[in-house]
Amino acid sequence: MRRVTADEAVKVIRSGDTIVVGGSGGGHAVPEALMAALGRRFLSEGLPRDITAVHPVGIGDGATLGANHFAHEGLLRRIVCGTFVNSPKISDLAIAEKIDGYTLPQGALSQLMREMAAGRPGLLTKTGLHSFVDPRHGGGRQSERAPNDLVELVQFRGEEYLFYKPYHIDVCFLRGTTADEDGNVTMEQEAVFCEMLSEAQATRRCGGIVIVQVRRMAKRGTLPAKQVKIPGILVDLAIVEPEQWQTYETQFSPSYAGELRIPLSDIPVLPLDARKVIARRAALELFPGAICNLGSGICTGIANVAAEEEALDDICLTNEQGLIGGAPASGGDAGASRNYAAMIDQPYQFDFYDGGGLDLAFLSFAEIDQEGNVNVSRFGGRIIGPGGFINISQNANCVVFCGTFTAGRSEIAWPKGVTAIARDGEKPKLVPKVEQITYSGRFGRERKQKVLYVTERAVFRLAADGLELIEIAPGVDIERDIMARMGFRPAVARELKTMDRRLFLPAPLGLKAEIAKRKPRAASPHLNLLDQAAMAAQ
Repeated sequence: MRRVTADEAVKVIRSGDTIVVGGSGGGHAVPEALMAALGRRFLSEGLPRDITAVHPVGIGDGATLGANHFAHEGLLRRIVCGTFVNSPKISDLAIAEKIDGYTLPQGALSQLMREMAAGRPGLLTKTGLHSFVDPRHGGGRQSERAPNDLVELVQFRGEEYLFYKPYHIDVCFLRGTTADEDGNVTMEQEAVFCEMLSEAQATRRCGGIVIVQVRRMAKRGTLPAKQVKIPGILVDLAIVEPEQWQTYETQFSPSYAGELRIPLSDIPVLPLDARKVIARRAALELFPGAICNLGSGICTGIANVAAEEEALDDICLTNEQGLIGGAPASGGDAGASRNYAAMIDQPYQFDFYDGGGLDLAFLSFAEIDQEGNVNVSRFGGRIIGPGGFINISQNANCVVFCGTFTAGRSEIAWPKGVTAIARDGEKPKLVPKVEQITYSGRFGRERKQKVLYVTERAVFRLAADGLELIEIAPGVDIERDIMARMGFRPAVARELKTMDRRLFLPAPLGLKAEIAKRKPRAASPHLNLLDQAAMAAQ
């Protein structure tokens, strides 16, 4: 292993190379110094040109950092990642047809790194079927010029699957906290692990160069061996960035690093607005021991609500980056977590999700149509991408999609728990047909998923023929405030219910007591044998 500067490290990159980048979202274990150095080199030298960038998770601060460093005509030819939401400059290039832009499921890309590391032919999975990732519906392309050649529809044992093809990696950018003189890397201060090991192994198998950014160096043989996440045998170059932040917004949080558990009172209490109302209503689906995923956006508020109501220990909240338990972070730090019980590599978290391990998934929506399809990946002239949405929504036992009823500025209050809409959002989000299918209602019905769609004024369910309205908020006029603001007329339940008035009041909801009333998560029947043996002994 050689220690170099970031500007020296990027000299190894040639025109036409494929670069894999580790890290997640808003700066979580992102090798920012390396990405910035590559952007500087191109602006200075005009080289390298026509690179392909691959990163399972979207990376950036929504403005200039992360993948935005690559957003220069001539530098980037193709990008394959989970989402562009963090890198709007990349989205702009794809919309302008200046690059080949693809957004593929975060879980599929994460697991593909592991397949590539082992030299297997690619990833075979049902994840993405009947969505815009399915080659019959675009193959994940977000620019017209991009070839439809990354995902293949195949038949295996009489069933349809998607086959995600591998990439030949020339250079890999990774990040850790500490490296020793042999290149062994630990990640003790990082907020996530992601798939750093798999990416390093995959790069080595391709004969590529692994470059790791760390905060500090240690003497050979002094790092605890069990803390090493990237073995030195895989690392070619290391750069030291003493001022690297834990995320783009947080210099260092010991709670994100798992060093301590913070008091629940330190987790912010949400103000009473539409987002909190939606989070509260979604949280009423929780039950004792429920294993849940909280998607980004509005759904991260469920963790704040559960903390406020002292109900965090009654359930298990997770996120796709590999955090299990505790309270997933919100805002720009989404992807991190506080007070978690475990942190695992991202591919293993997606294995658990894909295997049906989630009881409940809480996911945001941008558009919903009359078939129950959901779009979060492309709308309003913006490319977002699916992130982990497709893996999670397809495989959870129950999915609760959450979002405001309309888009745009609105003014809604709830005096004494009654809805008063002074100004409604100008753009409907329940439309005749979604722009892009990120979740297929038909596929969900085939798999007999329970699906709810929760807004601040109405709750729908996925019924046999599409959306059905099952609840409305107190004070809402069904024609004026719901039907007139939709692009279609849904079925209405015979016993249309009123949403719980406590959702709209400033006082705590009493969520902990509500969870306790519900049937707990079912245990394995094998455990009954222990109870039977104990009873027999008595």
